[in-house]
Amino acid sequence: MSFVDAAMSRVPQPFRAIVLRHHELIKFAIVGGTTMVVDLAIFYSLSLTILEQKPVVAKVLSGVVATILSYVLNREWSFKHRGGRERHHEALLFFTISGIGVLIAAAPLWIANNVFDIRTSMSFGALVVVDFVLNYIIGNLLQMVFRFWSFRRWVFPEDNTVNTVTTVNTVTTANAAIAATTEHEAIAQPEPIELAGEDPARP
Repeated sequence: MSFVDAAMSRVPQPFRAIVLRHHELIKFAIVGGTTMVVDLAIFYSLSLTILEQKPVVAKVLSGVVATILSYVLNREWSFKHRGGRERHHEALLFFTISGIGVLIAAAPLWIANNVFDIRTSMSFGALVVVDFVLNYIIGNLLQMVFRFWSFRRWVFPEDNTVNTVTTVNTVTTANAAIAATTEHEAIAQPEPIELAGEDPARP
């Protein structure tokens, strides 16, 4: 998705500064849109066929597949400049948080089906619309906010770009300090002055 990075760098000012400042959120949203399409395709393929009476199960299965794709895209693109954890620890946190996100996304549909029992009183066309609104608008918005905050907070806590700049600045400052100290010592030690007519070999 390097074309997205190129497109963001070509946004005219003053919007470019805003886009670059929030580039992680923008990339996260793009990844979310991509995985939503995958989630949507799997969910309706299952809920309209073999899992017609179990839409929550269909949602959980489609969410799991979308979550695996989300990890790959977020790890290698959205948060590629972040790290701070060993890969297995990072993956464990990612999938744990994403699992909670799947449950959050499925919660509106579960409430509608198990508390209000909407499937017994609505037509097929209405159910398709309601499922979409509950799953991919309300549910996705809730879990997207939760996951973005959690990923930055726990999964990818360190910004490697900032760390690199800090390290370079520290090294540059240290080198400048060493150079200044050396120059000061050279000035503080004047060269010996020879008097006219004095034999340098005589003690």
